[in-house]
Amino acid sequence: MATIKVNGKTQEIELPVSVLDLIRQNEVKQPDMVSVQVNEQFVNRSDFSTWQLKEGDQIEFLYFMGGGSSL
Repeated sequence: MATIKVNGKTQEIELPVSVLDLIRQNEVKQPDMVSVQVNEQFVNRSDFSTWQLKEGDQIEFLYFMGGGSSL
């Protein structure tokens, strides 16, 4: 078991686990729209299935929303 932080909350995970595995375990909504940072470093979407997490990692699931106002 390893302890990590996901969006500021502590989680216990069974290793090995990839970023993609963690997305699935956390039932992330709209996984195709999420960006992921591990220890403040953005992970390329193409690396989600191969990037292995380790003890103490800090992961952030981020959604970038577009928008604005009509003038």
